[in-house]
Amino acid sequence: MPGLNKIIKTLILSDFLLQSGWGLIGPIFAIFITQQIQGGNLAVVGLIAATYWFAKSAVQPFIAHFLDVKKGEKDDFKFLVFGLFLANLVPLGYIFVSQLWHIFFLEIIRGLCMACVVPSWAGIFTRHINKGWEAFSWSIESTGVGLAAAFAAAFGGILATFLGFKVVFVLVSFFGLMSSFLLLLIRNQLFARDHFEPKVPPSEKPEKQF
Repeated sequence: MPGLNKIIKTLILSDFLLQSGWGLIGPIFAIFITQQIQGGNLAVVGLIAATYWFAKSAVQPFIAHFLDVKKGEKDDFKFLVFGLFLANLVPLGYIFVSQLWHIFFLEIIRGLCMACVVPSWAGIFTRHINKGWEAFSWSIESTGVGLAAAFAAAFGGILATFLGFKVVFVLVSFFGLMSSFLLLLIRNQLFARDHFEPKVPPSEKPEKQF
């Protein structure tokens, strides 16, 4: 695809796989909590969602600041891959939960992991966009996420109905771990310099089609 280099394509595909997996949970998670977990109700569902977002939001700016002041992208890559890997083990934990505090604990872990993932992913993506293709690159990323979420939401409820919650949780983890391992393909291509202007070698610079 013109305008997208290998690093950008890999980041987009990784995010597509991540959203394809976690999108499966969207339509069924509230039902899982209210029907499968002792003491679960709609009020608790809201508190669980709030727990994830609070854990992620409270820590994320500090991690982002740390990554900004560190030279090179090695730290960004480590935070991204390990955070993503650990976050995608959380759905396997859902299989074994029986008490509400188990869910709250797992959501705190997921929130902290995603606080590592989001700023590191965004930092790498921003630094490697081909100059002149910024809007197009971000639009492809947004489109990929939207399509992944749409298809996953459509099939999540169907899979849970016919195969059960456990199968869905395993699939979420599977897609997420694939997303993590895919990033290893670009580990040797990340820039080691502190600051740089994204460039494309003359022989590889794409011709704009519009």
